[in-house]
Amino acid sequence: MTATTGASATRRLILKGAASVALIGLGNLPFAAERARAAANDKYPEQAFRQKSEADAIKALYGKTAEPSDKIKVDAPEIAENGAVVPISVTTTLEKVSSISFLVTENPNALAASYLIPEGTIPSVANRLKMAKTTKLVAIVEADGKLYSAVKEVKVTVGGCGG
Repeated sequence: MTATTGASATRRLILKGAASVALIGLGNLPFAAERARAAANDKYPEQAFRQKSEADAIKALYGKTAEPSDKIKVDAPEIAENGAVVPISVTTTLEKVSSISFLVTENPNALAASYLIPEGTIPSVANRLKMAKTTKLVAIVEADGKLYSAVKEVKVTVGGCGG
């Protein structure tokens, strides 16, 4: 056995040992069981993501309508030079937020993203969305059992998800 082979074998054993310790440690995290229970209770809203219109997507996701709110801040570019990656974010000062969703009205499917917000979490979400063409971006915030919305127009100049 050469010095190079011995060093390789030793490094391999150290890496295997470190990986094993890391995996064992992950199983003991206190929030792992809670997160698994939450995931089992919250089913993926498949029907909502299939809806073509904004109203149908909101109805499928929440079962009620939203009222406009000035406590929701939508941050998105007024002009998106590339519709394939439009950066957007939503923050709110509403209390007891349980979900935040993004709808892009001119996309083939209106609902672009939906997030469950755990209790005690700062209600702020950011993403990069694909937009087919100039469209209305709608943010829906569920807070204290009620739905609120904010809207921003985004002009798409090239790209997009519809061609």
